Amino acid sequence: MIKKESSSVIQGGRVFDAIRRDAAPADILVVGDTIAVIGPAGMKVPAEAKRIDARGMLLHPGLVNSHMHGHGNFGKGMGDLWTLELLLVAGPWISGNRTMEDKYLGTLIGAAEMLLKGCTACYDLTFEIPVPTPEGLEACARAYADAGMRSVVAPMVADTSFYESIPGLIDVMPPVLRKEVERFRLAPARQSLAAMRKALRGWKFGYDLARPAVAPTIPHHCSDAFLLGCAALAKDFGVGLHSHVQESKVQVIVGLQRYGKTQTAHLDELGLLGPGFTVAHGVWLDDDDMRRLADHGASVAHNPGSNMRLGSGIADVRGMLERKVNVGIGTDGASCADNLNMYEAMRIASFASKVQGPDTGRWLTTHEVARAATLGSARALGFEGKIGRLAKGYKADIVFLDLTHPNWLPFNNATNQLVHTEDGAAVHSVMVGGKMVVRGRRLLNIDLRKIARQVEAARERLERANRGNRALYERLEGIVNRFCPGLARTPYHIDRYAGSHHEHQHVSPRGRRRETPR
Repeated sequence: MIKKESSSVIQGGRVFDAIRRDAAPADILVVGDTIAVIGPAGMKVPAEAKRIDARGMLLHPGLVNSHMHGHGNFGKGMGDLWTLELLLVAGPWISGNRTMEDKYLGTLIGAAEMLLKGCTACYDLTFEIPVPTPEGLEACARAYADAGMRSVVAPMVADTSFYESIPGLIDVMPPVLRKEVERFRLAPARQSLAAMRKALRGWKFGYDLARPAVAPTIPHHCSDAFLLGCAALAKDFGVGLHSHVQESKVQVIVGLQRYGKTQTAHLDELGLLGPGFTVAHGVWLDDDDMRRLADHGASVAHNPGSNMRLGSGIADVRGMLERKVNVGIGTDGASCADNLNMYEAMRIASFASKVQGPDTGRWLTTHEVARAATLGSARALGFEGKIGRLAKGYKADIVFLDLTHPNWLPFNNATNQLVHTEDGAAVHSVMVGGKMVVRGRRLLNIDLRKIARQVEAARERLERANRGNRALYERLEGIVNRFCPGLARTPYHIDRYAGSHHEHQHVSPRGRRRETPR
């Protein structure tokens, strides 16, 4: 006997559509985990369908976080004046000595935050030392599954340490510190690739809810052989590739020193670019880089909050869209953005585009931002055509916003207010795959009070365990913070910083000089 799928009808709400750019009153019939019909209010539905009252609600597709780090959730608010490079140095302090339970718990508190703030799917680049383990990846995926949200979980891997990857950095360290950082050497490529293959082969979750991917963390942190090995794994298992590419100017200059070309051009030559490849950040992409990504159907995960928080710069998203690059929006990790709020990420994405020049035609529209945070991110996750829109055939991942909340009084324009006004406070309920995971502003699958006690106990224990790592960071901070900004002063042909005080001449990879930044 075939079991009939359960059905429910969401009645009385206004349905946001990023394609048609409206939020008209409509009812939604959900059969199983999928939207079956969106029709006029009061439409005929099966008698057995469960009724869900959405009167006074705006219904929008669950937001999709195209780039974050679940292992960073314990690092919320731990640093202030951190560049990207200082954040990497702080890694052993803010993320060291984690147990398997810590990995689960850290991921779970991130899932809780995202769901309460209207996000129903994420791309999580998680990190384990010295190599990724099936158990660690399973702990992360299980946390998302237990919370009831979708995820792509990718082990963030490399075979070269941060200190080895920056030419000359170790040379300026006193001998005692050189010896200290030697312990951060990573496992050989062969070992990490074997560990990832084992994890991918033993994946225990359905790809519809939690799927794996591969994340060579930063190109110059990886040997070419390692990058090619990651690409082979992704191809063998049909999963995505995700890497931090040209996030900071330091990365750009190091890439030029190492490859004689941009990181994007090098990845292209190696054959890594394709529809399953996602560039995290891409702040310092130039025109040629963008064209390469567009030609290969790759995506960019735009993280405007952390780009500014870490002083990396402001990405040229308009340039990406003009060249037909798929753009999603992400929060980055809580250790470098301090929250996982996709509404905030959308708002910053909109505002950041507006300070790049006075030509309003180059500013991002709220429609473009909302589309990036849903459909664009969905494509980056590999869920294109399945999530990111409220339409027939899409998964019923739906956020219910309370239109009586001050964020929506008065209700003037759904798209503008979703991007510029909403901050997560109006989220009333959240559905993922036809199942409620938040109702009445309360998580249904997570006991926050219980988790709060566990998190605080873990924080106290990890603080004690990582005192030595913190002390080492404090000894390294000054050295790294002198050396890396020196690299960032190297002339380059584009400028992604907001100020104009830092450089007046810019040099292209081919040696051409331009007097003014683009």
